[in-house]
Amino acid sequence: MTAITQDYQITWEKLPNDYKLPDDPVDNINQPALAAALTESLQLAGKISANALTTTNYGICATLNNRIVIKAPDWAFIAKINVSREEVIRSYTPQLQGDIPVIVMEFVSDTQETEYSIKATYPPGKWFFYERILKVPNYIIFEPDSGNFEMYRLQDTEQYVLQEPDENQRYWIAQINLYLGVWQGTRENRTGKWLRWWNEQGNLLPWGTELAEQERQRTEQERQRAERLAAQLRAAGIEPED
Repeated sequence: MTAITQDYQITWEKLPNDYKLPDDPVDNINQPALAAALTESLQLAGKISANALTTTNYGICATLNNRIVIKAPDWAFIAKINVSREEVIRSYTPQLQGDIPVIVMEFVSDTQETEYSIKATYPPGKWFFYERILKVPNYIIFEPDSGNFEMYRLQDTEQYVLQEPDENQRYWIAQINLYLGVWQGTRENRTGKWLRWWNEQGNLLPWGTELAEQERQRTEQERQRAERLAAQLRAAGIEPED
């Protein structure tokens, strides 16, 4: 998709403390759950460092020709911030407060196609903002109901190009050394399509509930082994110790 060229003087300025942020609700009840699931498995796998930041429906700012633009992707991953967490409670300004996001995601839930907006005039559309202003390396558009997944990568032309999945229908994201793909299953009473992470070896990064279930199964297997051993000892005339 070709974006319209627009000349902007881009500056990176802290949002004024009295700036009124948009207070729009999320478009879909599933969006917070999808975002939380992405973050949780990264945290449990130790993939989010102390100075990394993941955001959900949270304002990312730039100033274009002295006018503030704020976009709030449904999920974003910022590898490094260089200020305290307290300074990015309300919003985040790349370059000024840390790195450009490595990934931004939009979970499609409306019919306006705002996720594809290449509108270049002020205020610019999401696509234009992520591609031409922020220059985010990876832009993902996910439709939770159908599971349709589109990954766009910023090329040397500074334009997004749609990527093709590998043989496992996953997409490699070099900046975090993980694959991303669609997984069907249940979490928190929602059965459907989820975005999930896999490591370089192709192993799924688990959620907390899955780790707990793995531990429960391991404990049960150990108990069964102990019972079998005790039965074998008794059959040999040896009373096992408690």
